[in-house]
Amino acid sequence: MRWGEIIRRLVLVPPTLFGVAVIVFVILRVVPGDPIAMMIPPGASQADIGRLRALYGLDQPILHQFVSWLGQVVQGDFGRSISVRQDVLDLLLMRLPATIELTLLATLIAVAIGVVVALVGILLRGRRAEWTVDAGVGVLLAIPDFLWALILLLLFGVLLPWLPISGRIDPQVEIDFHTNFYLIESLLTGRLDVAATLLRHMILPALALALPFAAIIARLLKASLVEAEDQDYAQIARARGYSRPSILLNEVFPNALIPTVALGGVQVTLLLGG
Repeated sequence: MRWGEIIRRLVLVPPTLFGVAVIVFVILRVVPGDPIAMMIPPGASQADIGRLRALYGLDQPILHQFVSWLGQVVQGDFGRSISVRQDVLDLLLMRLPATIELTLLATLIAVAIGVVVALVGILLRGRRAEWTVDAGVGVLLAIPDFLWALILLLLFGVLLPWLPISGRIDPQVEIDFHTNFYLIESLLTGRLDVAATLLRHMILPALALALPFAAIIARLLKASLVEAEDQDYAQIARARGYSRPSILLNEVFPNALIPTVALGGVQVTLLLGG
């Protein structure tokens, strides 16, 4: 049954991606704004604008544009960026590794903070200190990641200039990377000094992304722990003389983790896309 569910989900991936591609493509074509206006210099003539539209196929019907774009994508041609004038696939291959590394670090921080806060909150269940934990989670959840970025930037980059606020690595570090996965490559090659420099540059943006994510994990996991702790198997374990921390870690926590993992996967995709 489990393999059947996995196969069913895999079968649904292509039509889902196709549907998303259609919706995004149509929305980008019908929203106000002209991509040609981003490419032409001021004072360009209508003839120049028309030739540029014909060059990019924007003078064709939307259906024809989509079919043409889809055919190019199938062949591995994602076109050129109208803002930086570079091949889109080259841009993805160049910048996606940094995004992946930042997402992984932010996810690790969020999971560590979220799990610890949820466990502390459930251990303090029924006490006044529980409200303090819930209030802290609410604050983390209420502040968006971009605002956390500004707060951390001002705090640790300006007021207390302890951490760098730009770039991926210090300019004075001389090392030839074979891939764009700087952090992973430095760890695999044993260059811990380089990895430490990379982490100093990554910690602020990773923390800004991780704090709201950690609040989501903490809130959902704590709610799942509360629900699971009230189940019969937890009550039976307590009646047999097991301590509450042992029941929470060995019996309640694995069952409460399932919905948190599901939501966490969605949040990771949002981090990659954002």
